[in-house]
Amino acid sequence: MMKKIYTVLTFTALLLTGACKKDSAFLDVPPKQIIPEEIAFSDPALALSVLGDLYNRQLDFSSLDGDGWRSFVDFSEAFPSENGSYNIVQRTGWGYGEWGIWDYGYIRDMNLFIKRATAATKLTETDKARFIAEARFLRANFYFEMAKRMGGLPLITEPMQYDYSGNITNLQVPRSKESEVYDFVISEAEAIKYILPNDVNQKSRASKGAALAMEARAALYAGSIAKYGFKTPQVTLPGAEVGIPAGLAGGYYQKALAAAQQIINGQAGGYQLYKVLPDLSENFAAVFLDKSSVNQESIFIEDFKVNSAKVHGFTTNNQPFSISDEGLDAGRLNPSLNLVQAFEKLDNTYAPIATKDGQGNPLYYTNQLDAFAGRDARLAGTILLPNGAFKGKNVDVWAGYQLADGSILTSDDASHLAKLPGTDVAVQVVGKDGPVNGQEFRSQTGFYIRKYLDPQVGSGRRGRQSDVAFIRYRYAEVLLNAAEAAFELGMGSVADGYINQVRARAGLTKAIQGVTFDQIVHERRVELVFEGHTLFDMKRWRLAHIVWDGSKMSVGQLVSDIGLSTKKNTQPYGLWPYKYYNPGNPNHGKWLFKEVLPTAVTGANMFQMGNYYSTIGNDVLSANPKIVKQPNQ
Repeated sequence: MMKKIYTVLTFTALLLTGACKKDSAFLDVPPKQIIPEEIAFSDPALALSVLGDLYNRQLDFSSLDGDGWRSFVDFSEAFPSENGSYNIVQRTGWGYGEWGIWDYGYIRDMNLFIKRATAATKLTETDKARFIAEARFLRANFYFEMAKRMGGLPLITEPMQYDYSGNITNLQVPRSKESEVYDFVISEAEAIKYILPNDVNQKSRASKGAALAMEARAALYAGSIAKYGFKTPQVTLPGAEVGIPAGLAGGYYQKALAAAQQIINGQAGGYQLYKVLPDLSENFAAVFLDKSSVNQESIFIEDFKVNSAKVHGFTTNNQPFSISDEGLDAGRLNPSLNLVQAFEKLDNTYAPIATKDGQGNPLYYTNQLDAFAGRDARLAGTILLPNGAFKGKNVDVWAGYQLADGSILTSDDASHLAKLPGTDVAVQVVGKDGPVNGQEFRSQTGFYIRKYLDPQVGSGRRGRQSDVAFIRYRYAEVLLNAAEAAFELGMGSVADGYINQVRARAGLTKAIQGVTFDQIVHERRVELVFEGHTLFDMKRWRLAHIVWDGSKMSVGQLVSDIGLSTKKNTQPYGLWPYKYYNPGNPNHGKWLFKEVLPTAVTGANMFQMGNYYSTIGNDVLSANPKIVKQPNQ
């Protein structure tokens, strides 16, 4: 029989004499090609390189590498400024198979690793215990990711083998209940948390903190599906492969709170909110850039390293055009006005960005940034605003001149000049970074992404690229998970304490007293946007079919009901700045803003009941008749 051969990817690591280097060393060692099984489990360094491949194959809804930026421009939180991606804002609704994953090849590889590491005789018991615990963490985390999309799944924890008898019924495993998959994730976290290192500096490998963060998130998801499932009775199955009984909600919330509190109380090391820079917006942006030991907020990350095979082009794809390193690909991810206005004012109130006075006349601003002043510091830490700074330069965003008669003087590119009334010299009449309707690689909403954007010299070059990490679990989310679980358990003052810690870091010093469900939903949106939570939060709360109802939005709908958990969010709007040209007028040279729907936006997000659980492929159903179809099938 052919020997099992393992391909080793870029996570090849060193583990000499049982002592591991810091986890960033994963990315320093050049890859080997193949390792026979008997050799792979005879040396800890080789065993870890096989485990590194399993780390490298973990599933994230959003990512920074490849075309991962497209996952951020859905759900009306952003606009895709790339001609080939306009379909995202032109379609109405998502297919029932979208987001689905059913990868038992990866599950088998993890089960094989656990079995062979357990049987290994040339590894120390300490090494074996940690390796097995890490593989169990990866397996549980992957089951969690599949459950978020599919509901109940076959729970397979041993490698399955065909005996060539012609009978394959022993390989046909039915779906477990949705609750049983979540129970498995929670129980695995509990089983391995004391085996994994209790080390806040262990970030790209599993740690006690990562196990507890996974447990808290999974239990919170299960609790909310149980509590809010009554809103969608048609999204259930008789065998509970989809849907969780309401009576289980309290127990899951208790488990979520307990796991989160272990992290908060220091039982998994000293995780804490990142509070390093005096400018609160700069500080929030740095949460996602600082990979030094100073950053004790990140818990589990996908790491990257310049000058290795593991880098990504997120900055290349999304940096402002005028500040780009190569002046080519840029500006694809344009956050929406919908998201921008969601960031609260510092007095804890919600309001749209003011464009008109009480009589309907335009408001004029001396500086474009003045329109966004006095808001949650996370706004400028997440989104690059008009005239905002990046790499020591200011982004050049304006849509043209508004003349005294109300007409607009603009062009289709900043390099195409025009003459202002009463002048003889042609000048620039639109921003180098847009917005111009339909001009790809420039902002078409008036905004650029700031979160994850790498300010290092050369980070936007296709040759070098970026090594900013993607944070899968971080301490701020743990606090929000604890706040939500406490709220659902009727522990209002406890919930207030946790959510106010996150808000205070953002400059919202007026503490919440008596947190509401709407505030919990809002806080997760502004803190965790572009981190892969938006879809799954809306699904578990059974709000997705309400906020993405398939109907187009008016400006009136856009600027109303801000802060409500049920606010419609079906089309990404922009906010375009204009220079006012009226010599002699006191507002001459100032800025005014207009709400604009980019012309490419012709669809409206429609989330149907069939989207709550992704379709199971016909290949899976035909191979295993024990698999129960989804409600949408």
